[in-house]
Amino acid sequence: MSPRQAERETAIPHPRETSLLFGHREAETALLAAYRSGRIPHAWLIGGPQGIGKATLAYRMARFVLSNGQPLAPSVQQAQTLAIDPDNAVARHVAASSHGGLLKLERTANDRGVMRTVITVDETRETIGFFGSTAAAEGWRVCIVDTVDELNPNAANALLKILEEPPQQSLFLLVSHAPARVLATIQSRCRKLRLRPLGTDDVIGAAASTADLDPNDPALREAAEASEGSVARALTLLGGDALKLQQRTAALLARLPQVDPRELHTLGDSLGTSDRVALAAFIDGIDRWIAERLHSDEANANQNLPRLARLAEVWEKIVRAARDTETYNLERKPLVFSVFGWLADATR
Repeated sequence: MSPRQAERETAIPHPRETSLLFGHREAETALLAAYRSGRIPHAWLIGGPQGIGKATLAYRMARFVLSNGQPLAPSVQQAQTLAIDPDNAVARHVAASSHGGLLKLERTANDRGVMRTVITVDETRETIGFFGSTAAAEGWRVCIVDTVDELNPNAANALLKILEEPPQQSLFLLVSHAPARVLATIQSRCRKLRLRPLGTDDVIGAAASTADLDPNDPALREAAEASEGSVARALTLLGGDALKLQQRTAALLARLPQVDPRELHTLGDSLGTSDRVALAAFIDGIDRWIAERLHSDEANANQNLPRLARLAEVWEKIVRAARDTETYNLERKPLVFSVFGWLADATR
């Protein structure tokens, strides 16, 4: 990883610390209108591509609710957005992960300091004690799951149980990169809120604000234009090498089911041994390619069910393999060969 990439990674704040929201005005308005009504659905499934601001919107909503506990209060009825003052005590406590009314479920490190690949059932069961304890200030309690895609089966079932009988003044904000794959029984208990990829100018604004970059930097615009509306993807591509890596990956994907071992060796070498940015760029390219194939096949789903099933199964294998590679700092080249081998079999 280059010094510039390392500096950029460490400079990116967590969504709980991000006060600005770029794009998604329609989604923000929907959340605000539902809260103003006094009859807000207790659970929301916030879906969309990775890196477009779903978690940022979830934390923005959480801060607003926790600092404005009465939906019918004049301050809420007159609010135009979900923004609150970053110096507000609620905002500061949320940023510090110390607010008693907010529970976040996300992947954590195990006893050896290694990041888990899933959100566990024990962590998810924390929601039972959380919602059963004394109410927070003004009664509201908010749970953010980032992401619900990473719940293991037992954890998903544990979450489902509390969604089935939600406590009063409880709000669940479930973030998902692939909402269609979320457990159907969880989907049925949520109001769905689909976020679209950002426009280029919004990507530039968000990336510049998030990572303290110059919004007029031509390299940032180039990365934003290639990001397909994802701030995370733009930041990944900003180094230049990552953009070239994705282009090389796309060229190899276009030739499937044919594969060239020599080019796979070259691609594997370009991933290095510990460059997280390069690995993220590679997996992101694979993700987009599979998503495009799944989407194109949906129109003729009855004829293409076997193909859809194969690609979905391969994607799950790729996600697990990529997580293991990053978590245990494994060699990248075997991952490249495995990924293209699985995809070649699935597309024949």
